[in-house]
Amino acid sequence: MDWMAWTWPTAIFFIVIASLLFIFSVLAVKFPEMPRKGVLRIETTRGDRLFITLLGSAFINLAWLGIVGANQPYALIVCLIYAAAVFRWV
Repeated sequence: MDWMAWTWPTAIFFIVIASLLFIFSVLAVKFPEMPRKGVLRIETTRGDRLFITLLGSAFINLAWLGIVGANQPYALIVCLIYAAAVFRWV
């Protein structure tokens, strides 16, 4: 696996994504959820909101990298605020 150039930040990223998918799968089985309508006026479930959050966070990080530079820990704070807003209001 040397050709993949695994670093600890890369490994942590994939571990977090895999953990989120596992946790949300367990939640879906243990606590089934009915879709709800939020500010976007579309029906979303927990999984939909997770997908919207991950997609939006990718765009936030790309924009941050292009506008601010490589100071990414602050982008994480913005992404966490964005995630809280998505899970609350979408």
